[in-house]
Order: sequence, then C-alpha cells, then structure tokens
Amino acid sequence: MDELPHIPLWHCQFLAEPEEVARLRATVRARLHGWVAQEGIDSAQLCVSELVSNVITHLGRGTPTSLTLSLNGARLRIEVRDPDTRVLPTLVEATGDAESGRGMTLIDALSDRWGVELRQDGKVTWCEILTASVTPQGGGARSPRLARAARILSSYSDGKPSSGPRRSRIGALATEAAAIDLISDLLYWLRVHGHDADDILDRAQTHFEAELGAASGPG
Repeated sequence: MDELPHIPLWHCQFLAEPEEVARLRATVRARLHGWVAQEGIDSAQLCVSELVSNVITHLGRGTPTSLTLSLNGARLRIEVRDPDTRVLPTLVEATGDAESGRGMTLIDALSDRWGVELRQDGKVTWCEILTASVTPQGGGARSPRLARAARILSSYSDGKPSSGPRRSRIGALATEAAAIDLISDLLYWLRVHGHDADDILDRAQTHFEAELGAASGPG
C-alpha cells in the first residue's frame, strides 16, 4: 500500500485558538469532500479537533501551529505541527468523571495508528485513518482537471487584494472564498452574455454529482 502515490490535500499555518477549531473542522470537511468517504471525513474532523485542542490545552493559546492532510491509498494522514518538543501527547486511561486525558484516547479509537515525530523546529503529532477513497488514485481523467482547477484558483486568489473580512488566518479559507468569487464571476459573465446562469449552474451540479457517483461505483 505504501507504493501508491502520496497525494497532498491541504496544508495551512495558524495560531492555535479555540475559535480556529470550528473553522478548521469546516475547512477539513470541504477539503476532503470528493476524496474521502463521509465516515472518514467525520473521523478526520474529530481527530483535527482533538489534536489542535491538545496544542491549546498543553502549550497555550496563540501557539504557532500547522495542519497537513495527505492521502496515500486508503490512508488519510493528519499531521499537526507545533514548536514544543518538551510536551508530548500520551495515551492515558481517563476515568468516567475526568475532565482531561480523553483527547489521545479518542485519536487512538478513531485512527488506525498514530505517533509523534520530533523535528529540529518542533514536533509533529500525526494519525492515519483507513478510509474508503472516493476519487480514483494515480492518473485518470480527473487528475488533470483537479490540477487545472487548482492552478486557476491559485492565480485567481493571488490576483485578489488581501484585505476584507473574508480573509481568515487559515489560508485555505481564502482559497474557498476565491472559489466562490470565481463561480460568481462566471455566472455573472454568462448572464451578461445572454445565458441562463441558473440553468447552467443546475446542469453543472448534476454533471458533478453524476461523476462522483460513477467514481464511487463498482470497479
């Protein structure tokens, strides 16, 4: 299974704050949609919440942190990096009325395996979830389309001013906002040129859902 291609899905840097946890969960769900089955997405959201909450609890609010999602065959890997090598997450047996100690217990229950890697600039706490893949791996008709969409979104986002409330400290939310802007501008262009934008949007959604169904079907 390790010989399958390693696919980076998302990387972001942020300051660990309680309000970031909900934003991270929402962005993780959006990033994994179309790549990972729903059960895997739910587990990933919980794992991200616990790993980031651990940073806040043990290292303090405002700790510089990063999150990386990647896919290797059926394994979804989640990595949370922080700068402190002295405080290591441990698996403890939490009692029924314990107010702490449950984080890594939940990670251990949800993931296939987890661990900690010490680096020169900090540590990486990671876990891997075995999950059904939605998107075929290794080439195929969808890979060039995904790459093309990523390039368009990157250039579209880079061309936007970096001001305004829609810009989050989590960089991926800016990409999501750029995607919304791009879709809106395309619909506006279609309407100006005499096309039925609502009809085209419905047809695009139908086409997209049909492709997802075909990708997750037998064979």
